[in-house]
This record gives sequence, structure tokens and C-alpha cells, in this order.
Amino acid sequence: MALKTSDFYYDLPEELIAQTPVEPRDSSRLLVYDRASGEISHRVFRDILDILKSGDLLVINTTKVYPARIFAYTEHGGKVEILLLKRIDLTDWEVLVKPGKKCREGVVLTVNEELKAEIVSKTEDGGRIVRFIFDGVFEDILSRVGEMPLPPYIHEKLKDKSRYQTVYCKKEGSAAAPTAGLHFTLDLIDKLKQKGVEFAEVNLNVGLGTFRPVKVEDVTEHKMHTEYFSIDEQNAEKINKAKREGRRVIAVGTTSVRSLESAANDDGTVKAMSGDTDIFIYPPYKFKCVDGMITNFHLPESTLIMLVAAFTSRDTVLSIYKTAVEKRYRFFSFGDACLFL
Repeated sequence: MALKTSDFYYDLPEELIAQTPVEPRDSSRLLVYDRASGEISHRVFRDILDILKSGDLLVINTTKVYPARIFAYTEHGGKVEILLLKRIDLTDWEVLVKPGKKCREGVVLTVNEELKAEIVSKTEDGGRIVRFIFDGVFEDILSRVGEMPLPPYIHEKLKDKSRYQTVYCKKEGSAAAPTAGLHFTLDLIDKLKQKGVEFAEVNLNVGLGTFRPVKVEDVTEHKMHTEYFSIDEQNAEKINKAKREGRRVIAVGTTSVRSLESAANDDGTVKAMSGDTDIFIYPPYKFKCVDGMITNFHLPESTLIMLVAAFTSRDTVLSIYKTAVEKRYRFFSFGDACLFL
């Protein structure tokens, strides 16, 4: 029987959508699901120090979010929001624009005296290709004029830009944060390492396609947007050593899951590689590399909840989410976390 998008719907009271991050980061709540026993326990995120074992390998996505939201103006003063999605070359980007009717081909928008944006063409899915006109270093200008691209369900303004970055982020390239990693503090990472928990790094540049709604009823007809990812030799070997030794590989976030499964061989080892991935994981799916995952609570009918359902089952995930709603967990990007083992 074909899986329907509506099979992944659940009812969420709006007040449970987290609008601001908790302080400190590791004081968020943690729902732990044991796949072997089916037991659920309710903890605080820093308790992973007690739950994880020496030898476990956490795989983190070290991508960094760039301030991808820019506001520009037409020659008549109309305001346009530009959301940077993917860099094409030195000047050209794939973007989303709002309102689209003000952004016909050839229109030049002004951000400020140092940055203009010319609409070059439309993309297949309603976005635009824009050519930025500037003097100086684009990244420097963007750091001054850009805002963090918070998801549309977050209505509060973020006071501290760094709270939409992980503490271990390295290289800019994402239009959205790998939010499962937001719960870690440097102190917690140090304590985990002292316990014997190891860390490996992957990089996947999170695009907004990850969060776009699934608009087809037949799940198998949904097309994922491509995202660039890379796993280097050193980190591939860390992962492969853990697999050889029978140690658990636990992905921090769905982006780490997708990177690992994109690079995985049938025996669970991974190849050092880089390139675009459009892997779409939904039930039934046989995981090759990932033994556990840390992830936030995801939107109904999203590709992300489908991925988590593939790791357990659709009925299990919906039951877990129902429990989380009853227990008043906080949902989505700034919300609480789940650990599936």
C-alpha cells in the first residue's frame, strides 16, 4: 500500500512551537526512545552524558549558517525579501523572493549603497537567480546587511545570532541550522570526550528544501532538493573503525543521517566523498550506517518526520509525538530533542 503524506500528520497545539532557545543550551528536555524495549523515558539533554557509553561515536554536522535573509527595495520603494539558498558563482545565487510579482527579469533591487541585486531569471520552483552587484568582499557585506533566516513558524526576533549556530560550526554554507546540534555546549562535549565518547564530523549545507512541505499525496513522488555534503578521509576512517569494532554510530540530526546514508556501503562503512545528495529516507528503509540518532521534533507531513519514521515506524513516531504533546515538550527548531537508540 502506497504511503500517503497525510499518514504523517499529527495535531500540534501552536503554543508548543518554541519561539526562543532555552538557556543554557543543554537544559532542553530529551525524550529517549529505546528501540529494543519500546520504552520511553524523559530526561534533560545534558543527561546524554549518562546515557551514552564509552566508544559510542557521535557524528556531527559542522556546517555554519550564513545570514541568508536580506531586505531590498525596488526603484519605487517597494520592499522585497530575498532568501539566499545556494551560491552558483562569485556573484550569482539561487534565491527565494517575496513578493515575487516585484521581481521580474531585469529588475534591479537596492539593498544599500554597497549592494544591489539584479533579477536574472526564474527557477523551476518559483525562485529566482539573482546577480549581486557590489564592491569589496561579498561575505563581509552580507555579515552587515543579512539576518539569520529563521523558519516562518518562529515569530520572535533572535537577540543573539550565535544561538542559531551550533557551538562546533566551522564553514559557512547553510540556509538553515542543523538544529539537533543546538543542544550541545562546549562543556558537555568535553565531558562526553572524557567519558570516551568519540566525535566524527561531516558537512552538509542545509537548504530550505529540507523544510519545504511535501505537496504530493503519494510520498514516493516527492522530489528532494539537492544539498552539498562532504565526508573527508579522516572522518570516514573514524566512522569505519567504529563500525568494524561493533560500536554505535549515532547521528546528530537528520542532516548527519542523510550524509552518512548517502556515503554508506551495504556493509555499513562509508566512503570519503563530496557532492550533492538528494537522498529521501522514508519507510521502509534499511539503514546501512546509522545505529542511533539525536533529532528535534519535526513538522507534520515533513520529509524529516518521514525519516524518523523509517528509523522506528510510522505508528511508533506518531505515538511518541502524541506523548510529547501530552508532556508539553517544545517543538521544532528551538524545541526539545529526541534520542533514538
